[in-house]
Amino acid sequence: MSEEFATALRQTAELMNRELGEFLPETDSPEQMLHSAMRYATLAGGKRLRAFLVIQSADLFNVSRDYSVRVAAALEIMHTYSLVHDDLPCMDDDDLRRGIPTVHKKFDETIAVLAGDALQALSFEILADQKTHPSGSVRAELVSKLAQAAGGHGMVGGQTMDIYTEQSDLAVSTITRLQQMKTGALITFACEAGAILGHAAPAKRMALRAYAHDLGLAFQITDDILDVEGDSDQMGKATRKDVDADKATFVSLLGLEKAKIHADMLSQQAVNHLSAFNTNADLLRDAAVFTVKRNK
Repeated sequence: MSEEFATALRQTAELMNRELGEFLPETDSPEQMLHSAMRYATLAGGKRLRAFLVIQSADLFNVSRDYSVRVAAALEIMHTYSLVHDDLPCMDDDDLRRGIPTVHKKFDETIAVLAGDALQALSFEILADQKTHPSGSVRAELVSKLAQAAGGHGMVGGQTMDIYTEQSDLAVSTITRLQQMKTGALITFACEAGAILGHAAPAKRMALRAYAHDLGLAFQITDDILDVEGDSDQMGKATRKDVDADKATFVSLLGLEKAKIHADMLSQQAVNHLSAFNTNADLLRDAAVFTVKRNK
């Protein structure tokens, strides 16, 4: 990971924490517990990689940061909603997230469900606001694309497959589709959002979609690898859960070494898709390398 990339990613995280704090102010209203849970989940840290991808993709088209930062915040809020619900006992049943108790452990299951619902609604509220972009058609497309990425043909559909598909029926092609929906859809939105904000030409928009497609799969394969090899204290959550549950993953289907080779190949393919952007996309290239070299 280059020093420039490490600095840019850290600055994005700091920027997001400030921006998200403004969207989720503390309150003493009767629904205080709900808002406390929303803040707790959203401001708990994280790499903010999705936000980074939005901002860097938008920078390729000289989009004002006033716009891209708001879209990045909306996406981080949507991502947080998915984590809050994924951690519930009826889903992945996790006790820790980012090194602290999950929302249903800190508060209770009811508040966790409601906080997730409210976060999802807030994400769309931000995108629909005129402050996000002066063009109504741009805002409408952002809302539509995020709804598709988060819904039944995207993240939620992938989560459904993950829970209900018989493990014996999961081939590499099925796992690939599952993860393209569950993990990859929001990553694809992150990159395409920059192109939407920048009124990008179709060829450059497709290049970013192709980059995001390979990046998303590389990210998930690395997650599967870290579930086997990662340190739970460093990762801030339990490891070997997939192994203990005998869950079909890229690692269980390909083997550890082949999974690593496949992730590296996808990372390189992602880099290759950015050739049209010359050196302007170097930080996005670094993100592809970071995706497979990270340790949490």
